[in-house]
Amino acid sequence: MNYNVDEKGYYGDFGGAFIPEMLYPNVENLRQNYLKIMREPSFIEEFNQLLKDYVGRPSPLYFAKRLSKKYNTKIYLKREDLNHTGAHKVNNTIGQILMAKRLGKKRIIAETGAGQHGVATATVCALMGMECIVYMGEIDIARQAPNVARMKMLGAEVRPALSGSRTLKDATNEAIRDWINNPVDTHYIIGSAIGPHPYPDMVTRFQSVISEEIKKQLKEKEGKENPNYVIACIGGGSNAAGTYYHFLHEEEVGIIAVEAAGKGVHSGESAATSALGKEGVIHGCKTLLMQTKDGQITEPYSISAGLDYPGVGPMHSHLYKTGRAEFYSATDDEAMQSGLELTKLEGIIPAIESSHALAIFKHKTFTPEDVVVLCLSGRGDKDLDNYIKYFNL
Repeated sequence: MNYNVDEKGYYGDFGGAFIPEMLYPNVENLRQNYLKIMREPSFIEEFNQLLKDYVGRPSPLYFAKRLSKKYNTKIYLKREDLNHTGAHKVNNTIGQILMAKRLGKKRIIAETGAGQHGVATATVCALMGMECIVYMGEIDIARQAPNVARMKMLGAEVRPALSGSRTLKDATNEAIRDWINNPVDTHYIIGSAIGPHPYPDMVTRFQSVISEEIKKQLKEKEGKENPNYVIACIGGGSNAAGTYYHFLHEEEVGIIAVEAAGKGVHSGESAATSALGKEGVIHGCKTLLMQTKDGQITEPYSISAGLDYPGVGPMHSHLYKTGRAEFYSATDDEAMQSGLELTKLEGIIPAIESSHALAIFKHKTFTPEDVVVLCLSGRGDKDLDNYIKYFNL
């Protein structure tokens, strides 16, 4: 079984490029050049240098002693929250801004939900002196105010998406409209492992630095490269794609994805795509998608802006359908309690997205011998307002 993308841009039954004719030249230009550019020695050197000196990689692999004791297993946290800008998103934006420069693009657009991808895009645009427009749902603008302020400080224009649920899905729609209207000079930095081929593969490759580092770091700490399990939260799924990448074909490594169940999987207010989704097309790719019987996209809901999306990336749909990955759903309450638990036990305030991954320990029991690596995809600074309101702090 192959879990990587094939030459036609598919992961099993999922993927492809379902795009309007106006976007074909842009997407095709990227498809023909992305691997060639990523293999150029000058690109590799610049990318690695920026990851080291600017982002602060490698991010630590931290043994969470008190959390491990509570759940009677060995829990390691991959500390993507310690990256510059506070999440894993910057790994991908560094790669894509270098890609855009080599393709001769002058203007950058992006979509964002939790704001971390928006901040990471605005950051690399400031670094490279490029124009930056970030689309963000009106509701997300309200609940992620610190990140909106950061984007504006970095020189980006934040444009609200006022249609639909006014969250991530709608911000993505607006970004795609912009790209159709500005196909020549604009590069769209997609933040998740979703979109038309080659985006899911390109984003995954840039994020695969996470699993590459896990292997080396685990060798030092445990004397072996492969853990028993790798765990990540999943919306579109870029942190998960990067965490899983080098373990996809290592059959002894269990892969676990934790989705947002919102107020309950069947409450009507959820973003648990694996439980509720059917095959469909969204934002340029065929994937699992929450939709009505007549194919209308269902509005997702999650307390976490970054997981509030009605689909998952095509790679994850393939992992679900083949049974390679186990999918779990965590409610808002489970995620918030798990985030507070990590804070009190380890002195680390996680992003609410990452807190969903931490809720796995409420759902699955691991053995004392298991080595469990969990991607702590972001830090909780951006979510303090939500934590304050939720816990009446």
